[in-house]
Amino acid sequence: MKKILSLDGGGIRGIIPSMILMEIENRTGKRIAELFDLIGGTSTGGILSLGLTKPDANHKPQYAAKELLQLYETRGNDIFSRPAWKHLLPVGNVFGPKYSASGLEKLLKEYFGEAQLSDAVTQLVITSYDVERRQSYFFKSHKANASAERNFLMRDVARSTSAAPTYFPPNRLSISGTSDYYALVDGGVFANNPTMCAYVEARSIYKDEKDFLVVSVGTGENTKRLPYNTVKGWGLLGWAQPVIEVVFDGINDTIDYQLSQLMPMTGDDKRYYRFQITLFGMS
Repeated sequence: MKKILSLDGGGIRGIIPSMILMEIENRTGKRIAELFDLIGGTSTGGILSLGLTKPDANHKPQYAAKELLQLYETRGNDIFSRPAWKHLLPVGNVFGPKYSASGLEKLLKEYFGEAQLSDAVTQLVITSYDVERRQSYFFKSHKANASAERNFLMRDVARSTSAAPTYFPPNRLSISGTSDYYALVDGGVFANNPTMCAYVEARSIYKDEKDFLVVSVGTGENTKRLPYNTVKGWGLLGWAQPVIEVVFDGINDTIDYQLSQLMPMTGDDKRYYRFQITLFGMS
């Protein structure tokens, strides 16, 4: 059996999967990277995936889930830092990204140093999107091992997968041995829930394997209703923020439905688990 872990996007709400993963490590006495054969992540889930698989000097997982949880609890303000002048603008981030990338990049360098994608102790697939080529891009650790052009610093992969449009500027990522580059934004624009991506990747890597266990962890589901009488008059500005949440919710639910149909429970033999909590009253 090959075991797959998938971690959703969700910004600072990465604290939710971090807590779930910490509990799994506490109960099993093992690191997450020792429990799964492949880990997939988007945005904050991509950062977690990389953190869970970054090696120490002995090529063992350096960070426990508890340490990554502490990152969100104690360093959130470092990630989501805004230039002082932006606080003075009444239109917020209409004319530019809400946050500077400098705080995030400094933190990623601190946690990942010079570790490369090819160094990951478990197979990885991390989502991103190239805005110049107008196509999805997948960082894959097994491809990184095979080609220098597909190998990048972990911190650059983390920066790319978490470059949420309107929140952070895109990441310009140079391609080794060429003068070309990728212009990458958050993989959540097409796969906020990357479970299907991770499952397909596992099927591609482990071609002879017939038995898969898939664990998908969300960052919380927004249940605040959008009343018809409120939204019927909305235009571009009215829908600007809510439509992102609607798209993400739709993607998450669709992937959950697809996996539940592809991997139905037979008796006590369950092969697909989705861990998601409800966020009451959030806008």
